[in-house]
Amino acid sequence: MNDSKMSAWLNSLMACQACDLRHEGNLGPVRFSGDASSPLMFVGEGPGGVEDEYGVPLVGPSGKLLDKALWSVGLTRDHIYVTNIVKCRPKNNRTPTLEEGKRCANIHLVKEIELVQPKVIVCLGKVAFQYFYGRTASIMHNRGKWFEYEGIPVMPTYHPAFLLRQTGHELVESKWQVYYDFKAAAEKAKEAMPDFTFKSPEKPDLLATYAELQKSRHIQQ
Repeated sequence: MNDSKMSAWLNSLMACQACDLRHEGNLGPVRFSGDASSPLMFVGEGPGGVEDEYGVPLVGPSGKLLDKALWSVGLTRDHIYVTNIVKCRPKNNRTPTLEEGKRCANIHLVKEIELVQPKVIVCLGKVAFQYFYGRTASIMHNRGKWFEYEGIPVMPTYHPAFLLRQTGHELVESKWQVYYDFKAAAEKAKEAMPDFTFKSPEKPDLLATYAELQKSRHIQQ
């Protein structure tokens, strides 16, 4: 990956005014977290309140659940690439529309994929899944089923926020489904790059890692 090209992309992302989401009361676009040289890319939906504060995706309650699931299959956040379909927080933490996802992804995510060149993509939730799938379809019926996007294998699965809304037997079943989806994606990424390090000895403290970025986002307002 070309660091200067990634830096240029980040600058263009931070300056983006391409849609109305930028003006819904958020602190601006949220970048990626993790390792841009990783063969494994996770793509969520859109930033929530904590993500808007810190400027990186999936560091709030959903992110904590994601970290636990990743750890269970031999992955940590510092060794994968995590981003979102939609870069700016929608007002009131609403789920971005499919149209908003497509518009933003066609500007920014396609460039990320070109720069990172992931070997495997995991899409979290309906908005991310339908963007890669290219048409309207049910995440419930398609999670766990591989398909390809521009020659890259893609594994669709539930967004952690979906799990946080569940209870009882449904929660247990969904957690196991996500576990097997993550496990399959991790195995495929490890086959593609067997010498790559996918896990640190401990889970990284993402809020501490991005504390300076959080401060800078408020200073810039």
